Amino acid sequence: MMDIRVVACDALLEHSTALRTVYADAFCAPPWNEDEERADAFVARLGSDVRRPGFTSALAFDGPDVVGFATAWATPTPFPIDRCYPQAAAGLGPSRTEEWLCSAREIDELAVRPTARGTGIAAGLLQAVTEDAPDGRAWLLTSLRSPRAMAFYRQQGWTQATHPSPDGHGITVFLGPRHPARTLAAQPL
Repeated sequence: MMDIRVVACDALLEHSTALRTVYADAFCAPPWNEDEERADAFVARLGSDVRRPGFTSALAFDGPDVVGFATAWATPTPFPIDRCYPQAAAGLGPSRTEEWLCSAREIDELAVRPTARGTGIAAGLLQAVTEDAPDGRAWLLTSLRSPRAMAFYRQQGWTQATHPSPDGHGITVFLGPRHPARTLAAQPL
């Protein structure tokens, strides 16, 4: 029986070994093609991530086994300039970046073991970490390399807010189904 639970920071860290294997199972295969070191880096940064303002997380269990997880937090102001944030800001422009993303619930990671895909776990995890987002303001970044991930977010009612060139590279911003700016996002041609 699949069970999704919102978990406190300390409880999440107790599952670090399982989270690392779920991360590796989800992201070391195509289209992500991350290496094992990225899975190690994810677990290493969890200790500081859980202290971010607005941090929330959810775990999916199949019996005693963790088969998926999601982590999220409040995007800081000013908007960050590390990782993929500059690409998001370039796609939205400065005022929309600040208005739409700063202080909103940012989904950092969503991962499900391949053996548990198609069971509704990813949708349940996404809902668990966004259902109490302030004013419905939730957003995430995903890679254009994964049409499957992009289709999943659309099926969940998320709106693509940036439309990079269709060369298969880069990232795109999605706004959650209750985000007040989702109807203002430019639609692709």
